[in-house]
Order: sequence, then C-alpha cells, then structure tokens
Amino acid sequence: MRDVRALPKAHLHVHLESTVRPETVRELGGTTERATVFGSFREFGDERARVRDLLRTAGHFRRIAVEFCADEAAQGTRYVEVTFTAAAHGERVGEPEMPLEAVLDGLAEGRARYGIESRVLLDHSRRRPVERLWRTYELASRHDQVIGLGLAGDESHPLAPFAEVFGAARDAGLHLVHHAGETAGPASIREALDLGHTERLGHGIRVLDDDALVAEVRERGIPLEVCPTSNVLLGLVPSLAEHPLPRLRAAGLTVTINTDGETALAEEYSRLREVFGYGDADLADLARASIDASFAPAALKTELKDGVDAWLAAP
Repeated sequence: MRDVRALPKAHLHVHLESTVRPETVRELGGTTERATVFGSFREFGDERARVRDLLRTAGHFRRIAVEFCADEAAQGTRYVEVTFTAAAHGERVGEPEMPLEAVLDGLAEGRARYGIESRVLLDHSRRRPVERLWRTYELASRHDQVIGLGLAGDESHPLAPFAEVFGAARDAGLHLVHHAGETAGPASIREALDLGHTERLGHGIRVLDDDALVAEVRERGIPLEVCPTSNVLLGLVPSLAEHPLPRLRAAGLTVTINTDGETALAEEYSRLREVFGYGDADLADLARASIDASFAPAALKTELKDGVDAWLAAP
C-alpha cells in the first residue's frame, strides 16, 4: 500500500475557520475541547462560532491561513479551494475588507513556503440577510484569488431569496458552489441546481433519495464534494461503514473526497482504504476526480494528474 500522503490531491470542500490548530485556539483564549458527535446542526454551528469569534486581528487571520497551508501540504494536498466567511468576519470586527485581505496574504505566504496552490470560495449562511450576500459578492469581485461563492448552513432555509445575487455573480464570471443534500433532501439539491446554478454540490449525499435526480446529476456531470467523517460527526450517517459513498460511486456519480475541516485529507483517504477496502487504484481515481472537478488552471490539473499516475506506477 502506497503512502496516501504522497498522493497528489486537490481539496475542494474545507472551511478555513474549522481548520484552526488546537494550539492556536488555546493561544487565542479558546478551549480545544471538541465534540465527537453533534446532536444537531445548530450545536455544530455554535461550537464552530466560538472558534470564529477568537479571530480579531489581521495577524490572527493571516496566521490561520499560513498554518492551514502548512497542514494541507503535509497531507499531500497540492491545490486547495478553501471556503471563508469573509463578510461575516468583516462585520464582526468592524473592518469589512481586513479579514479577507489578511487571509489572502497568509495564503500567498503559504504558497511561497510550502508550494501549495490555493483559491478562495466565499460562503454565506442561509440564515443571514441577502444584503450580506451582496457584500460577499462585492468582496469576491475585488480579488482575483477569490473564484466563487455559495450558500452554506442549515439547508431548511431556502435558496430562493438569494437567486438574484447568484445570477449577478454568474454573469460576472464567478463560480457557484452551494451546500445542498447534506442536512436536507433532494429538494435542496434541485434548488441549488435550478436557482443557484451550482457547478458542484457541497456534500450532496441525499441525492440518492431521488433516482431521477441521480440520473440528472450524473448526466450533467455535477461533482459531489463528499465529506465522510464530517457526515458522521454531524450524525447524518450512523458510522463511516454505513456512509453512502460506495453507493454514490456505484451510481456513476462524480465523487470527490474532502474533509469539511473536520479531519486531515490524507487521514480521510486512509479511512476509506480501511473501512471500504479501497485499493491504491481506487484512491487514485478519487484523487483524479477531485482534480478534474476543481477550478484549477488546465496546466496545473495536467501536472497533478501526472503526479497521480506516477504515484500509482511507483513500486
């Protein structure tokens, strides 16, 4: 079995604020105790909010971005599209531009130090006002390294009120990627496709509840950003062994492996090997799928897939 840390990987679904190192949390005055499973999505959100509230200065935001790059590079991640809730942080600290600019500075430093390419996706909670999403769109429009935006949070809140913003974002050339089919069923996926113009599905595991939707998502080639360990942590599936990942692949859907920020990417790949018996060829296929589903430049995609082939060919 080859070392999964040496497998070149793209990471497409990871929230920066969920990746803050425990020692950094402690130094910023927080507690590092984390639940092993959550009773509700709200409980999960509240715990993550306690970490987000510790981030107050440009130095804090820059630091977590640099540390994120170091940790991802150690896992064999070569390209990452990291999600960041920029507008909410800007409102909280009273400096609308600072959090995003500091994170972008940190990611640039991380690239120089660790050789990891990154782009940023800005997210917006479904529970928050449309006006904040407009501010998120404005922030995204000002920075080349920000390549898209999308909705996150409790999927019981509809996407429809935000449709105008996403139409404007699409017209401006920004990518759209929404969380759907995680805590809610096929209707949330349908809304993300039809009103949100989503190019990937954040999670998307509930697509299996609707055979017609499975066929459409497969035929349209809409990739799923699957985060198995996170799904278990949130109580959405009882255990990793019962996760629908094998059924998603068997249905011919494009599946990418991600962490949501709840574990390390190489560890996630290793768990798939242990729990589902995936061999190196399976892991290589999943890595290629993530690279193909990314918004990375074509030349970088070719380089990364060549690296996957070399990993698989090595003795």
